[in-house]
Amino acid sequence: MISSENIRAYVERMASDEPAPGGGAAGALQAALGAALLAMSARYSTGAEHAAEAGRAADRAEELIPRALGLADADAEAFGALSAAYALPKDSDQEKAERSQAVQEATVGAAQPPRELIRVGTEVVGLARELTGWCNPNVLSDVAAASEAARAAVATGMVTLEINVRSLKDAAVREELRTELARGEQAVEDAAELTGRIRERVQR
Repeated sequence: MISSENIRAYVERMASDEPAPGGGAAGALQAALGAALLAMSARYSTGAEHAAEAGRAADRAEELIPRALGLADADAEAFGALSAAYALPKDSDQEKAERSQAVQEATVGAAQPPRELIRVGTEVVGLARELTGWCNPNVLSDVAAASEAARAAVATGMVTLEINVRSLKDAAVREELRTELARGEQAVEDAAELTGRIRERVQR
């Protein structure tokens, strides 16, 4: 569990030959780091004119941190459930049918953490865009770092979700998940554009 490990131990476990945590968990960490950077940036932007906005932004960013971190564990659990489904016996026709159903159900479950990661990362990008309009100029680089962390998180969620979509037989579920992928595409574009604008500002 990510909540019971320090960063070094978790990263070392990720580097081991254990199948989880993997890419999905890494994306969740990136989303959490992006949210944390925005909370900090908002707290350095508490001038009288934007104090209320800064307080709301900091609070919302902090709410996203445990939500993102929880996805690291959810991703690992979903992977374990999917692996268990694939490991079911398939000797008889009945076993094959039961295994196929279990795999499909586990695949739907495995799609939920990356789907939520796209949503969290998209919200982090939106908060970063908001802060860019009024934040303390001294934290613009931190806002850009948050934007890039969120962009990586969303892109990670997308590729993980795409793998699950490819394996699903239910057309309605596939279409629903493709809507999330479109949301992710927009967030990735928005984050890249935002980082570019911030770089232009700090170079002046």
